[in-house]
Amino acid sequence: MTDRKGELAANLARVEDRIAAACAASGRKREEVTLIVVTKTYPASDVRMLSELGVRDVAENKDQDAAPKAAECADLPLTWHFVGQLQTNKVRSVAGYADMVQSVDRARLVTALSKEAERQERELGCLIQVALDANEGGRGERGGVAPDGIEELGELVAGAPGLRLAGLMTVAPLTGVYAGRELAAFERLMDLSTDLRRAHPAANMVSAGMSADLEQAVAAGATHVRVGTAVLGVRARLG
Repeated sequence: MTDRKGELAANLARVEDRIAAACAASGRKREEVTLIVVTKTYPASDVRMLSELGVRDVAENKDQDAAPKAAECADLPLTWHFVGQLQTNKVRSVAGYADMVQSVDRARLVTALSKEAERQERELGCLIQVALDANEGGRGERGGVAPDGIEELGELVAGAPGLRLAGLMTVAPLTGVYAGRELAAFERLMDLSTDLRRAHPAANMVSAGMSADLEQAVAAGATHVRVGTAVLGVRARLG
């Protein structure tokens, strides 16, 4: 085992222990929570090693990094999640490799994703990104729709050819009433998920929590956690 693969294996084991402990503390089964490893800025070789170590879900947030990496790893049994803010001019590329787009936050993006999914004869799972720091009718600092926009956007996704409404995603906000209150933020997301599932029972995915706050996400009821740094290490500063 190479040094890097050994490092990734040890990091994965530590994250696995954290998720298992958080599930036990919340009375949840470990299999209720899926680990998504965020591989942004790291090479395809790391993705390949992670796959060999049993990882099945990986995430990227920039198409220019994700597209060549996904192509290089196309032979691997991976589910690719796109988690970054997505511009419509990148939709054609993203629709070619992403299985799940977790950052759907506006009608124009839904239209573009639907058009490309149909053209490429693919089905894209979509999560509505919820901005808990947004005012009514607004968008968040890091993308996302305000809670009052979920219902309308959910209906759009559910009715769009080539798309499947899978659930909700959020990032713990840095500003507003939930700043520094990760558990409360994730509990709010779970309430919003309950509302969404009344109309769309299959939209039961809740993506929340990262390296620093995955325990709070698990405690709140998240089905997926997105972990980068705790698995891959601290990213080198650019520039």
